[in-house]
Amino acid sequence: MTTKILFFFATTLLFASCQTYSEQQIESFDKEIQKYIKKKKLDLDASPSGLYFKVTKEGQGKFINYTDSVSITYTGKLLNGRIFDYTKTPRKFAVRELLIGWKEALLSCKKNSEVIMIIPPQLGYGDHKLDDIPQNSVLYFEMKVLDVK
Repeated sequence: MTTKILFFFATTLLFASCQTYSEQQIESFDKEIQKYIKKKKLDLDASPSGLYFKVTKEGQGKFINYTDSVSITYTGKLLNGRIFDYTKTPRKFAVRELLIGWKEALLSCKKNSEVIMIIPPQLGYGDHKLDDIPQNSVLYFEMKVLDVK
């Protein structure tokens, strides 16, 4: 587990160093997240990277690794409540190809885990313009891990 965590944080630091966000912008995203958490009365843990998450159901077996593939269902929302993506049927992903925020949260999960996460832009889609997600959006996800391979 220790090697996996060290690898993740090294990767996060490398990626974060390439971002163009100032400390002031990152702090602003964090304040937005904290305000949302307080309003919704959520109990989430903050990681050093800026991700807020909570494994709400522990699951069984080994922890997910960076090199694993996962089958998941999820709902993604903006903080205003608008759903931008969801799936009721499982979708399979290679963990290494996911958003940084998803990777970080998934490394704390096992098969059959459930997790809630709030992802700041620097760990999400950043300033990329997407059809249903405005630039620099904070993202809220509820996810169920159905299988790990």
